[in-house]
Amino acid sequence: QLQLVESGGGLVQPGGSLRLSCTASGRGLDFYYAIGWFRQAPGKEREGVSCFSSHDGRLYYADSVKGRFTISRDNAKNTVFLQMNSLKPEDTAVYYCAALPSPPTTQNMCLSSLYDEWGQGTQVTVSS
Repeated sequence: QLQLVESGGGLVQPGGSLRLSCTASGRGLDFYYAIGWFRQAPGKEREGVSCFSSHDGRLYYADSVKGRFTISRDNAKNTVFLQMNSLKPEDTAVYYCAALPSPPTTQNMCLSSLYDEWGQGTQVTVSS
C-alpha cells in the first residue's frame, strides 16, 4: 500500500520561496498514472495546484500558480517536489500530495475527486 508523506511547509514572507516534498513508500510512484499537489485553505474547497503524469507527460498548473510553481520528481528517491516562488498570502493553505492510479476520463487530470491515495498534508503560511 502506498504511503505519502509531505514536508517542507512553514511560514514565509510574501515574495519568498518554499520547496515541498512528497516522499512515497510501499510502492513506486511509477506505478501510478499521475501525482498531484493540492491545497485547501480554511473555509474553501480543496483545489488542484499542479499534477503531472510521467506515463504520458500530461502537466497541469492552476492559473493562480502558473509561472510561480514548478512540479518535479526524483525517481531514485521516489519523491515529488513542488517548488513555490513569489509566494502570496493567498497561497496560504494546507498542501497535500496525492496519487492517481489510472488515466482519468475527464479532461482535467487535476481534480481532487479523482485521486484516492493522499498524504497527511503540510501547512504553508505566507504572511509578513
